[in-house]
Amino acid sequence: MNGNLLIIGAGGVASAAFAKCCQNSDVFKEIMIASRTKSKCDALVEKWRASTPAKLHSEQVNADNTEELIALIERFHPFAVLNLALPYQDLTIMDACLATKTHYIDTANYEPLDTAKFEYKWQWDYRERFEKAGITAILGSGFDPGVTGVFCAYAVKHHFDEVHYIDILDCNGGDHGYPFATNFNPEINIREVSANGRYWENGEWVETAPMEIKREYDFAEVGKKDMYLLYHEELESLVKNLSPKGLKRIRFFMTFGQSYLTHLKCLENVGMTSIKPIMYEGREIVPIQFLKAVLPDPSSLGPRTKGKTNIGCIIQGTKDGKPVNYYVYNICDHEECYKEVGTQAISYTTGVPAMIGAMLVMNGTWTKPGVHNTEDLEPEPFMEALNKWGLPWKECFSPDLVD
Repeated sequence: MNGNLLIIGAGGVASAAFAKCCQNSDVFKEIMIASRTKSKCDALVEKWRASTPAKLHSEQVNADNTEELIALIERFHPFAVLNLALPYQDLTIMDACLATKTHYIDTANYEPLDTAKFEYKWQWDYRERFEKAGITAILGSGFDPGVTGVFCAYAVKHHFDEVHYIDILDCNGGDHGYPFATNFNPEINIREVSANGRYWENGEWVETAPMEIKREYDFAEVGKKDMYLLYHEELESLVKNLSPKGLKRIRFFMTFGQSYLTHLKCLENVGMTSIKPIMYEGREIVPIQFLKAVLPDPSSLGPRTKGKTNIGCIIQGTKDGKPVNYYVYNICDHEECYKEVGTQAISYTTGVPAMIGAMLVMNGTWTKPGVHNTEDLEPEPFMEALNKWGLPWKECFSPDLVD
């Protein structure tokens, strides 16, 4: 096996994934990290070079430019490309992988710059081309999407004949001390949160106003938190894959503190979250991109953040004709993540599954030509790797349910 991996991106998630790949040098023999800002890549290589036998390289690349990407891939000859850049760049990177017949893994679905649409259709359209090229694309190998899909696949395989209801709960109980900051890319985070909510029930999508549906839930090792219904991209693929299993409803909830919501509402009211370009001093700018520039960099939050995350899936259905309620989840400590890899838990919980997805492609376990979501593939190797590489999961057969 060619043990070369190319990582594109150098933000918080890429930092965590790069560190975990360095730990896993049995699989990743040679790792190149490349982004538009080479100095970030250089810093990561210098940070981890002494702690791993893997050969480490850094490079500059514009991920918007397919020809640049192709040239870099042809120079380095990776077995796979792990895309941890912006969702806007998914298609250019997939094009480069197609041109060079290189396997592809990402953590977030493609999103056009000019519209906040979270859909897989653009990437699913690559299926036949990847199959013909004999290469694999794994979409959404982060936590949500990613681990949540694997959790559902594992539950269906081991605990259910029919699945009726799924609630995905994403709780961040961490505190970074800032009045307002986002735990991952501000532009992506705010676009996601300010979009209309949506869930699937009885064969159709139900749309809600942003933050219209609120519930309180008592999360293990975090406590009671307010959570709000959002649309999240894994709902689309899980509906497609689990409808034949009797799915009646699937929802996604994420926790937010009141301070975050108050600041976000003010920013919305003055137009700072808009994705429509405006003219400012003779040049065109996008307000949300300007806002991103003035907010704290998520990668800087690691040393400030305390508390834990709790992310998982509550699944209701039947097994052998009897009702089953099942909850599978992970708890992650922000401070422990920072001690290990230098990032907060939001980056860690996405970076570790990204490494695992790349590992399963590299070692042949998930090397299946075509374009796949994580729930399409065998869940056990991924579940075992979560326990081994820092995201151990817990399960409960009597969880509190969400009304």
